[in-house]
Amino acid sequence: MKKIINPWENVEGYNCFGCSPQNPSGLKMEFYEDGKDIVSYWKPDERFQGWLNTLHGGIQATLLDEICGWVIMRKLQTAGVTTKMEIRYLKPVHTDDKKLTLRASIREQKRNIIVIEASLHNSSNELCTQAVCSYFTFSKEKACKEMHFHTCETEEKDEDKK
Repeated sequence: MKKIINPWENVEGYNCFGCSPQNPSGLKMEFYEDGKDIVSYWKPDERFQGWLNTLHGGIQATLLDEICGWVIMRKLQTAGVTTKMEIRYLKPVHTDDKKLTLRASIREQKRNIIVIEASLHNSSNELCTQAVCSYFTFSKEKACKEMHFHTCETEEKDEDKK
C-alpha cells in the first residue's frame, strides 16, 4: 500500500473540507493506493456527531464522496465532479471509534461517467455505510486549466527504488 501525494498541498487557496490538512474545521483525510482500491483511515471525534456518540450521516456521506473523488484523481489521472450519490446507512458509526476504514474502487466506466463503489467500516471491520457515486470526469486539459490538477502520484518506498 502506497501513500498518495496530495496534488493540491502547495496550491494557494486550497482549503478543501475533506482533504486539506490546513483546514481547521475539515476532515484532513489522507489516501493510500492498495491495488485497484483507494483507502483512507480516519479517526472520528465528537465535533462531527449527529446523535449522541454517533457520527453525523452528512459527515459519513462526505467521507465517502471524498474518497470517490480520489479514485478519479489517482486511477484516471484527472478531476471530476459528483453527479449522483446513493448511500445506505447500515450500522451506526460511533464518534469514539478508534479508526474508520474507507475503501473505494471503480465499478463501471462509460466514456466520461464513472461509477464508484465505496464503503465505510468501523474498527471492528463491520460494514457501516455503503455508497455508489457517479462522477462526471473532465478531460485532462480541462482538469489542468480549470481545476489546477496536473497529476496524482504516490510516495516512493525504499523497496520501489531497488
